[in-house]
Amino acid sequence: MTPILVFDIETIPDVAGIRRLESLPATMSDEEVAEHAFAARREKTGSDFLPHHLQRVAAISCVFRDNSGFRVRSLGTTSDGEASLVQSFYRTIEKYTPQLVSWNGGGFDLPVLNYRALVNGIRANRFWDLGEDDRDFKWNNYISRYHARHTDLMDVLAMYQARANAPLDALAKLCGFPGKLGMDGGQVWHAFQAGRIDEIRNYCETDVVNTYLLYCRFQLMRGGFSPEEYADEIALVKNSLAQEAAPHWAEYLSAFDN
Repeated sequence: MTPILVFDIETIPDVAGIRRLESLPATMSDEEVAEHAFAARREKTGSDFLPHHLQRVAAISCVFRDNSGFRVRSLGTTSDGEASLVQSFYRTIEKYTPQLVSWNGGGFDLPVLNYRALVNGIRANRFWDLGEDDRDFKWNNYISRYHARHTDLMDVLAMYQARANAPLDALAKLCGFPGKLGMDGGQVWHAFQAGRIDEIRNYCETDVVNTYLLYCRFQLMRGGFSPEEYADEIALVKNSLAQEAAPHWAEYLSAFDN
């Protein structure tokens, strides 16, 4: 089978970048710099959600599904810097050429990863191949919106209509899956400041499992799975998570509707 890579990122304000762009004094703390950026954004848009190029990657979590089974992991370690995490993501694509799956990956995760790869000087040849090196990529690549090598489930299910977009947590729970646990994206910056990197990574991991479960339901809907194959795949996910030692998986499994 073609390897499947489901991915999700968690981000924090790019404090160093904000300092550089706005020539802020060195005496300002990271918290003050971030709040300065949030306030400016609220005044401009009514929301403190920073633009993509001012986001810094704090965690990248992935589901890997291939002939070896189902695995969920966060890339790198809690002490790795952003460049190492982003490089690991693109290196995985380089090595396996997987089917990418995301929820709003086309609208958020991939643009942020691309900007951070640019800022950090990271190479991502395979990801950017439009057919120059592999002719198959001319007709199915990671970049073109309507190609399937990257399936942004939110975008596809909404028929590429932004007004029809739905949140991952709600769709997961409507389908009987656990949904988000532990925190939400708005709490990541405060958790990062408190040094709670493990919690951020755990939260990100539950999001990619939710996304993979919805991808399985999508495959059932479109005929990619028979009902029996779908049931087997959900059982595989549950059984695999039951073997994980981290305590957040026991909480996650207990939140299934069935």
